[in-house]
Amino acid sequence: MGFDETSIPTVFYVKDNGVGIPPDERHRLFTMFERLSTAAQYGEGTGSGLAITQRIIERHKGRIWADSPPTGGTAFYFTLAGAPLTDP
Repeated sequence: MGFDETSIPTVFYVKDNGVGIPPDERHRLFTMFERLSTAAQYGEGTGSGLAITQRIIERHKGRIWADSPPTGGTAFYFTLAGAPLTDP
């Protein structure tokens, strides 16, 4: 079953209330095994979660991106092809 490339995708999002991500570091968010902080600062992890998430979304003809205002917190948005448009 294929996707209709002309469909407008739905935008989903997840927000957190963390310290935020500086604009000059956002390009690293979806890099496999890349951590923006040390494990001692914010807990354990492999640094692969967002990279895997990006690959799954792209396989479904969607895209993922992040918005992190200077006041803190980050919102991760993603789309999936073929779904009707709704406001986040």
